[in-house]
Amino acid sequence: MAKIFQATHVGKVRYNNEDSLTVIEPETFVVADGMGGASAGEVASQMLVETVKNSLSKTPRPWHEKILAQAILLANDKILNTARRHAEYHGMGTTATILSLDGERAYFAHVGDSRLYLLRNNIFKQITEDHSYVETLVRRGELTAEEAKIHPMKNVLTQAVGAIANLYIDQANFPVERGDIFLLCTDGLTNMIDDELIFKILKTAKEPAAELIEAALDAGGKDNVSVIVVGVD
Repeated sequence: MAKIFQATHVGKVRYNNEDSLTVIEPETFVVADGMGGASAGEVASQMLVETVKNSLSKTPRPWHEKILAQAILLANDKILNTARRHAEYHGMGTTATILSLDGERAYFAHVGDSRLYLLRNNIFKQITEDHSYVETLVRRGELTAEEAKIHPMKNVLTQAVGAIANLYIDQANFPVERGDIFLLCTDGLTNMIDDELIFKILKTAKEPAAELIEAALDAGGKDNVSVIVVGVD
């Protein structure tokens, strides 16, 4: 069994919350950060969450990474088709980070710059890679991680659900250990506070989701922020 904490906040600057998150029983977790004009980002992230829910509900367990990726592909088609039919939704899209646990293994599928982290044995590690322009430059050695944080194009994504017909989805699985702590979050968290503070909060907080949100707001709260924290007993 897992201990689960979740929270979302519009932040201090935005007027609407384009993030969506959900917990799907048993032990499956989704965060999505929408983008697009007016309410389009909110629509895209909600479509992603609902499509994943519906797809998984019709699929036998375990929901391994290929099943999670297939659910994202279904959402991609729905968002693309909706944008084609409705001019006000043109250009909308969303990130998608999904984690599913079956007691022995963790399965994930991921698109965009929301993130999945793992805290294990006092080592805090980012599991997913950001699908962003600056992260591509970092991997090529053309930009340092510190330079990437302040780059003017740091929010430009190279992959987003609903933005590309031929979508690339990161997917993998790995063993779960007792005491593991997983964090799924949108970039409203990671753009506001660094990994060191996130690590400290995950290690010490009684209500880690709420305290992570509070830390992001204290740092400026420039974006919507959503987190799911999962502790493995």
